[in-house]
Amino acid sequence: MHLSQYSQTELDQDKEGPGAAVGCEKRKASEDIEPNKDLKKAKLETKALKAKRPGFTDDRYNETSYYIENGLRKVYPYYFTFTTFTKGRWVGEKILDVFAREFRAHPAEEYERCIRTGSLTVNYEKVDVDYRLKHNDLLANIVHRHEVPVTADPIAIVHMDEDVVVVNKPASIPVHPCGRYRHNTVVFILAKEYHLKNLRTIHRLDRLTSGLLLFGRTPKKARQMEHQIRNRQVQKEYVCRVEGEFPDVVECAEPIEVVSYKIGVCKVSPKGKECNTTFQRLGYNPETNTSVVLCLPHTGRMHQIRVHLQYLGYPVVNDPLYNHLVFGPEKGRGGNIGKSDEDLIRDLISIHNAENWLGMDGDSDLSMFKPLLNYDDDDKGPSREPSPCEGGLPPPPPLPCARSSKVTVATQTGHEAPDLAFHPDKLTSDPHCYECKVKYRDPKPRDLVMYLHAWKYRGPGWSYQTELPEWARIDWVDTDD
Repeated sequence: MHLSQYSQTELDQDKEGPGAAVGCEKRKASEDIEPNKDLKKAKLETKALKAKRPGFTDDRYNETSYYIENGLRKVYPYYFTFTTFTKGRWVGEKILDVFAREFRAHPAEEYERCIRTGSLTVNYEKVDVDYRLKHNDLLANIVHRHEVPVTADPIAIVHMDEDVVVVNKPASIPVHPCGRYRHNTVVFILAKEYHLKNLRTIHRLDRLTSGLLLFGRTPKKARQMEHQIRNRQVQKEYVCRVEGEFPDVVECAEPIEVVSYKIGVCKVSPKGKECNTTFQRLGYNPETNTSVVLCLPHTGRMHQIRVHLQYLGYPVVNDPLYNHLVFGPEKGRGGNIGKSDEDLIRDLISIHNAENWLGMDGDSDLSMFKPLLNYDDDDKGPSREPSPCEGGLPPPPPLPCARSSKVTVATQTGHEAPDLAFHPDKLTSDPHCYECKVKYRDPKPRDLVMYLHAWKYRGPGWSYQTELPEWARIDWVDTDD
């Protein structure tokens, strides 16, 4: 069972206008006193409950460890308490009814067992299965948690000083805890193995996207760089591999609309927000009928590069979402999807498992108790993929030439490398854990990467870039085919 953190449910408060009848003022004033008191009390209780909720402390970092197997970084299963505040629509309903209806990963009998044994609590207290939920009730569920494997490729440090840490993120590793990922995330790996803690996220990359990732080491520096991104002072360059022979230069200014925040799917639409990306072909491989393309996003919409490439008819070769027939026979080329948004969402959900395929890093509403909000545009927070940039198209860079080097924790930080060998004695089992009874197939290397890489970032007085992955070579051929 998976239960993770929701943001607090908003409480609506009725307010009287200045034109209220005088004869009713006393009665209404007296009626308003109690709700105001209740609201204040609820907010104070919420703060107290939030203070009890575990954060990113050494205790959390040390609750489990990693091991490497079959080229994958794996996490030993561990016990963890998922928490969420009661949503408004649940208020007044029985706790068992809510879980049986809203969270169908397990049968009602399993939730009933958890409530009766006290592993599923309300405000950290055991309740009866007939307990009716109230505003701001904090639900907590102790689970035997299994995380999804990610690549064992190391996180390379590109630059580090007293203000920032810049890394080259491997594909498949989420930036921060979400859904079924916690220890197998960039922030946890950097904290546990590189001793880089309390890093502040400046921007984000999708889980399957590799490349440059910037963290602030102080609140001031993080705010400064976020401000630069929001004000389009940062230029980002991505490299991708797409299907077909891409034209020399293309500028796509089609607006992008979010079809569903729940599953994180976008499309080109007249109702969308203004959006602009410049693309330049770096090379074409006739043997594979694929092109390596430089991408310059001038705005910061969610999935902007991927959606624009889909619209142009040159989707990223292995994009599991936007290079799929679920968008119609032409895979969404020219905006031709041929179905309503509702039908598209339904088909997406029915065809594939949302966490493993939709590319939302397990943090969509389809996950059990969504833990984090999705950011879309500049006014809502850091974008998930490209950040805004300004400036014209630069001269064509040299053709990408990826090279590999031995990167270890010791070579980058001076700290002793952790023991990543498998130790059977660390592998725990729980008789009531569903996942302990299921043997999952390890993902293949091709399942862990999308051919989209954040290559260069440039801002006022600073610039960073990574080496390019192997697939960015013009003559590269996928040996897994």
